Amino acid sequence: MSFNLDNITRENVKGLNPYSSARDEYVSDGSTMVFLDANENPFENGVNRYPDPQQRGLKTILAEQKGIKEENILLGNGSDEVLDLLFRAFCEPNQDNIVTLPPTYGMYKVLSGINMIENREVLLTNDFQPNVSEIKKAIDEHTKLLFICSPNNPTGNSFSTKIIEELLNSFNGLVVMDEAYVDFSSEESWVSKLGDYPNVIITQTLSKAYGMAGIRLGICIASTEIIAVVNKIKPPYNVNQLTQEKATERVLDQETVKNEINEILVERKKLIDALKTVSFVEVIHDTDANFVLAKVDDATLRYNQLLVKGIVVRNRTTQPLCENTLRFTVGSAVENKTLAEALKMI
Repeated sequence: MSFNLDNITRENVKGLNPYSSARDEYVSDGSTMVFLDANENPFENGVNRYPDPQQRGLKTILAEQKGIKEENILLGNGSDEVLDLLFRAFCEPNQDNIVTLPPTYGMYKVLSGINMIENREVLLTNDFQPNVSEIKKAIDEHTKLLFICSPNNPTGNSFSTKIIEELLNSFNGLVVMDEAYVDFSSEESWVSKLGDYPNVIITQTLSKAYGMAGIRLGICIASTEIIAVVNKIKPPYNVNQLTQEKATERVLDQETVKNEINEILVERKKLIDALKTVSFVEVIHDTDANFVLAKVDDATLRYNQLLVKGIVVRNRTTQPLCENTLRFTVGSAVENKTLAEALKMI
């Protein structure tokens, strides 16, 4: 493989001079300053000033925790903004293509449509692993991004490290490793191998294990060169002040986060055990995430029966390889008990 970032960056992005905000031009040294540069309301209320456009304080903490440099991190308004920025930085509309591996996260396809990029879908194998030979057939000189979601949504399983390494070594474009659920997995994050693969991009989120879905904070981790390109096109204040503050507070409280993850893993096993006793559950798929995908006799019927009982799960029966499957998120002990009782009654 011969990976060259310059070859896959859009021409208009290469020559782009990004917007320089007032706060980009000033880096605080801790002294008291009089800010008359950004046309802000001067009356202090906690959010009257623009936030740090580079989220330096939060990045410092994340970089230390993950063993990388701040320059390896870009933060976004949820992972969806991060993914959209990758399309806009590297994919030429009506010319380039991406490869996705259904069944997988639906936003890849949505974003390809929004950005007018062809989405080449290569189904996973029957055991929910990437089909390497078919992926290689789908790739051509206009393939810029390959999306790998591991642990995968909606199947829940992690992909083989050997398979992913083969793809990283054989593809001249960018491999986007979506690790939204990695905190629930025993598999190691690809952040640990960042220096080994110049074409890997890792996306993570505070929405799942960190319980911060409401603040919308997505994380992009990649080489400093890739991050520099994406930084050119990100909106100047894409992560607001309240999100930065709440995220900082949460990532510093590692003990609470770890305890919650451990409790979810305990409850996940209880949920699986409960599903094993349900007569209409036919297959329970292995999971490394905070949800369980199960095949049932009639997914739409069972989904509606649960809905009547006030329980909302996800019907995945329309997804490839997922006929008559329901996806159950691991809830609290009380929520899981309520679900288990409802399943036995319907």
